[in-house]
Amino acid sequence: MSDVKTTFFEQKSVNHDGSRMGILHTRRGDVKTPTFMPDGTRGVVKSLTAEQVKSTGVDIVLANTYHLHLQPGEKVVQKLGGLHEFGKWQGPILTDSGGFQVFSLSKLRKITEEGVTFKHPVTGEMRLLTPETSMQIQLALGSDMIVAFDHLTGLDETSIKDTHEAFERTHRWLERCITEYNRLTADMPPEERPILFGVVQGGLDKNLRKKSLEIVQASGVAGIAIGGLSVGESKEEMYKILEHLAPLYDDSGRPRFLLGVGAPPDIRYAIEHGIDMLDCVLPTRNARHATVWVEGDKKLHLTNAQYIEDAGPIDESCDCYTCKSGYSKGFLRHQFKVSEPLAGSLCSIHNLRYLQRICEGYRD
Repeated sequence: MSDVKTTFFEQKSVNHDGSRMGILHTRRGDVKTPTFMPDGTRGVVKSLTAEQVKSTGVDIVLANTYHLHLQPGEKVVQKLGGLHEFGKWQGPILTDSGGFQVFSLSKLRKITEEGVTFKHPVTGEMRLLTPETSMQIQLALGSDMIVAFDHLTGLDETSIKDTHEAFERTHRWLERCITEYNRLTADMPPEERPILFGVVQGGLDKNLRKKSLEIVQASGVAGIAIGGLSVGESKEEMYKILEHLAPLYDDSGRPRFLLGVGAPPDIRYAIEHGIDMLDCVLPTRNARHATVWVEGDKKLHLTNAQYIEDAGPIDESCDCYTCKSGYSKGFLRHQFKVSEPLAGSLCSIHNLRYLQRICEGYRD
């Protein structure tokens, strides 16, 4: 395969629990790992300003290729200064490939060797997303880290039969992504190129997972992404795959990114099995629905009647803006009950800070 690799990840230590501490060097600055990336699906983390996101300790955010391609379109974002100027986030940005969102449109898309043809969920217009166009879109958006286009399958009976086919196609598409990436970045100095992640697939088949990891690591990409998990399997099944992969990673100086995982226990398990980066919509989505995490990974549902007269903050031990400012659970409950968006924003700040504190604990 074509060699695109430049070493961007510097491992500082491996802890007794299996976690590792490192620094990810990007063209937009350094990121301490392990780290959690909130999802800025449409160019921003929903309901939060860039300054509010930064206040939680977040170093890097994720944006969604599929959604930004559909609206407003990568050419519009590019004309408006790229994602960093568009959303006023000046730190590193990672974009996914769009593969997961296309996968979720199971009744609106058709997969061929060329790519995925899908129907625009609003206009009905037919679109084609290929490995080449995924690379083109992500480069046009101005991403600092990009993900190769992969074939993701579900875990129902029909999809399991297709796992091997998806496994093979993912790696053929990876080679096409690398070729297009090299073409698009040919005139860039190596240190200014976005970091390209190859995706490990294989469903719940341990042998396929091992082979996929070997192929991705041999491809020369600068980052390893673990895809196809948190798509309906049990926690035990996901944990078995993470445990299986942990001793198989090479020591070539590449960050390891687990896609779509954001529950605190899952984050802890992933980090303790060699994962450096995670992303998910869960902390902000939960927050907008009045669910927050507190010490011990306990979940509070702030619309419960028990909080009507509760004058305490969400978590006495938390140093986030919401808790330090003294916003009470009684206040937040009232704001949720009257559909005031501020409540979701304040709880999003808390949840993001909660996950960053988990990551900081491993870095310390």
